[in-house]
This record gives sequence, C-alpha cells and structure tokens, in this order.
Amino acid sequence: FGSMACLPNTQMEELAWGLKACGYDFLWVVRASEEDKLPSGFAEEVRETGLLVGRSPLLEMLANEAIRCFFTHCGWNSTVEALTLGVPMIGMPQWTDQPMNAKLIQDFWKVGVRVKVDKDG
Repeated sequence: FGSMACLPNTQMEELAWGLKACGYDFLWVVRASEEDKLPSGFAEEVRETGLLVGRSPLLEMLANEAIRCFFTHCGWNSTVEALTLGVPMIGMPQWTDQPMNAKLIQDFWKVGVRVKVDKDG
C-alpha cells in the first residue's frame, strides 16, 4: 500500500474479499513482502476477474482507459497523478500528509471518497 506502508493482515483479508465480492474486474499491486497476508488460494479464486502483480508503473497504469477507479493511500505523487489523469479515487490514508490529501480528494476536489477506518483497521 504505497511504497512504505503495510496493511495489517485483517485489512489485507478484508480488502481481498471486498474486491472479490464487488463484481468488477480489478488490478491489485501487492508487494512480494505482503503476499503472505492474502487469503489462502485468493489469486486462484479471482483469476477470471482479478490480476495480482508485484509491481506496476503507476502513471502508465492510471493512464490506461480500462482503469476506472484508484484505491490509494493518498500519497502526494499518487494523488497528483490520478488527479491529472482524471481517475476517481478511493482513499485510505496511512500517515503524514495523506489524511490531508484524502480530505482534498473528497471535500475540495470532489474526485473521490475516503474510507472510514475504525479502531480495528
């Protein structure tokens, strides 16, 4: 989730099952160091609708017309690239400037929404 933040196992599992249940095709960049947090057999279960990759050039990915939405940690570079390319965002900020960026995405630019996270993540 970004280049530095790591989601807890429970968040990775919830995100995985949410992507499977949503009914949309998806591309999910999962770092090798995070793969063990995915539910067992998940990649096989979603092979018809989901593509899991270890790396992807963000700007090229966002510029692809097949990308309709970007789930982001709201880092400044990612935010500006998605904003510039007109890709709507779902933001889940982790730290530093990211909560402010998420607020800008939702309340100022009105190009996305912010995930509500509770005490359990």
